[in-house]
Amino acid sequence: MRLDFIRPLYDRPGPYASVYLDTERSEQGQADVVQRRWAMLRERLTEAGAPTDVLDPIGGLVLDPRVVAPGRAVFAAGGEVVFAHPLHVQPRRQTARWSPLPHVVPLLAQRGEPVPHLEVLADHAGADLVIARNGARRELTVESTTDYPMQKTGKGGWSQTRYDRDAEETWRRNAVAVAEVVDREVHDSGAEIVVLAGDPKSRGLVMERLSKDTARKVTVAEHGSRAAGADRRNFEADVDRACEAWAERCRAELLDAYATGPYATGLQETARALRDARVRTLLLHDDPSSTATVWVGPEPTHLSTDRADLLDWGVAEPFEERADSALARAVAGTDADLWFVDHLPSPDGVGAVLRF
Repeated sequence: MRLDFIRPLYDRPGPYASVYLDTERSEQGQADVVQRRWAMLRERLTEAGAPTDVLDPIGGLVLDPRVVAPGRAVFAAGGEVVFAHPLHVQPRRQTARWSPLPHVVPLLAQRGEPVPHLEVLADHAGADLVIARNGARRELTVESTTDYPMQKTGKGGWSQTRYDRDAEETWRRNAVAVAEVVDREVHDSGAEIVVLAGDPKSRGLVMERLSKDTARKVTVAEHGSRAAGADRRNFEADVDRACEAWAERCRAELLDAYATGPYATGLQETARALRDARVRTLLLHDDPSSTATVWVGPEPTHLSTDRADLLDWGVAEPFEERADSALARAVAGTDADLWFVDHLPSPDGVGAVLRF
């Protein structure tokens, strides 16, 4: 997972109010249910020392009825909301934290690895595409522009064979047009997966005309149709399964790389490697109950399990912070990647695959 999208959070000093709020509105009492939840979290932040000028902008955002999402992660500092992100499902736990660094790991863990991919629903007339990248979705339609017949009618007497041949030629031309667009979008977006669904005959025609590089990325889904009013839920489930399968393969490859090295294991070694910008991928076991801390300073690479290290580096006032928050800042600041893993042979649930 690239952390470029949260990098602006670290452009200003803290402390930060980090809020994870369930903003799902129930059918009954929907006018004040979110307000009650926010009031509870606001009280926690006030008790922790967060000032009113930080809390008011958060309230203005999460209580706005026009902002609809099952959950929201909000980070505020210096009198304004610095970053807010909708959650597609309710947060695993409602959280309010006032701390020197933003508490971003729950957002990263719930967001998961965003897999750049294409969703393609094809038929004889063309295709509907969705290009998903960096959490954004762009829709595109490839439509037939030919005057040739689209369907085999079974009628036409002596001319039926010609009509059928013309229809098949139309299908081939449209498949060529769809394949060209898919190849281009895969190249431009860096898509890792192409989920291809729709009419079985059209799927096959498109597959035959894709480049070898694109064809290797295709997962064929049995569900999905371009027909008006078609239920897309089964197709969307196929897309989710394809993306998760890709992510699982990547995790397995990273764990293999971690086992063979070069690697860092444990919080102390990993912090040292991050300071030296040697980390290619940070591996982190997501543990919301963790209380591990490190000493940090104003720069992303200022982190250590030993306060004396920070003093030696000229940090006048080191401060203690959650280890996962400091690790995330260091990953963002050193152009590394972050992946969550279910298990890691490390005493702290922290490790890294190194660049060198």
